[in-house]
Amino acid sequence: MGGSAQGVGPSPPPFFFERKQLQPLAERLAPEFASARPFPHVVIDDFLPKDVLVSLIDSYDEASGAWQEFDTRLEVKFAQRDEEAMPEAVRHVVQQFNGQVFLEFLSRLTGIPGLIADPGLVGGGMHQIAPGGLLKVHADFNEHPQLRVDRRLNALLYLNDNWDESYGGHLELWNSDMSARVHRIAPIANRLVVFSTTRRSFHGHPDPLTCPPGRYRRSLAWYYYTAPKPMFRFRHSTLFQARPGEHDIAAVLKTGHHPVRDLVLRATPVGVKDWFESARRRSRG
Repeated sequence: MGGSAQGVGPSPPPFFFERKQLQPLAERLAPEFASARPFPHVVIDDFLPKDVLVSLIDSYDEASGAWQEFDTRLEVKFAQRDEEAMPEAVRHVVQQFNGQVFLEFLSRLTGIPGLIADPGLVGGGMHQIAPGGLLKVHADFNEHPQLRVDRRLNALLYLNDNWDESYGGHLELWNSDMSARVHRIAPIANRLVVFSTTRRSFHGHPDPLTCPPGRYRRSLAWYYYTAPKPMFRFRHSTLFQARPGEHDIAAVLKTGHHPVRDLVLRATPVGVKDWFESARRRSRG
């Protein structure tokens, strides 16, 4: 992996995950992950070696290419998932999190066998939030749009050195009926958060950032999948939620909402939907 952004001194040796370090960690934290509320998750501090973390932070500004911009009432952020546009240090670490050794770690940690990484980083990769940015509470889409595999886990690595509590940007975990926030996790540097993704895994950082101009809430994100169940699974896109008292957001979420259509779509197994889609394409020749 390349050197720091300053280019001073020799390049450090490449960083690779090793089983002898990750497997004992997974075994130790597995009970904590399984019993966590409001849904299975774990927070691991000081996850990467210090020199690797520094190289990530120092190189983040070197990302090239156009960042994807999200600017709605529900999310205000920037994302970059093109490996060729990533700085060398970031690209190497991204690939390590998608590699064999880390997948084995995740399976041991979570008890989920057969995890599949997403080399395309759909929805993942480099994220950064400017002052005023946010991501309202939601549950993530549950099927990869190209691979058609089932989403099971999120892994978020935060890269915010000297992050003051007053800046906000905390990851919030909410209970299944959206009546209470259960955890509020600061996005401090070298903190890894792994959590299960279901249609009730409600999370986000819903309040606008208050960090100074020129500072960003930065993170790397990976999503992991398993092979789909053959018929009885229910596909959905991102499910945003309104917190208690967020009447303006509730109004936004109701726009375009068709209760009967949505009920039919959610009640129809994916396998049945796929059969009808295939039949329709065949009928069109």
